[in-house]
Amino acid sequence: MRFLLDLMCGGLRAYLRMCDHDTAYAGDRGLEADDDLIAVAGDEDRTVVTRGVALAARADESILLESRDVEAQLAELDAAGVDLTLADEPAFCGRCNGPLESVDPSASTPEYAPDPTAVEIWVCRDCGQYFWRGSHWDRVAETLSRVRDS
Repeated sequence: MRFLLDLMCGGLRAYLRMCDHDTAYAGDRGLEADDDLIAVAGDEDRTVVTRGVALAARADESILLESRDVEAQLAELDAAGVDLTLADEPAFCGRCNGPLESVDPSASTPEYAPDPTAVEIWVCRDCGQYFWRGSHWDRVAETLSRVRDS
């Protein structure tokens, strides 16, 4: 799915991207006015995710969330039919939503990244951020499991 998160739902970005949803965030694009969000969502065929009743009513496709808590918002998305399964092969950067590509095991990586011969690593083609399945991945998996089991 392709989403556009309004400013009130930014905490969902990384979760949705890690579940292979193309997820744009209004704050990353300087979108504040409802008219601007609606225009971008229409132009890019995105579903607006918002806590704003008026915005949800005006958007062609929207999911209205009630909670302010990220885990509760994830539960609302799950109830709305959004697949919250972590991707086997992630496609979207958790930081900028850019495309990810696998890092060759023989490639050099930054000091903060693990050895690519020991762990599968991806790099964002847009911002250069490196990703791997580490403790953050495990915490996200636990959160999504709680959400789906509730």
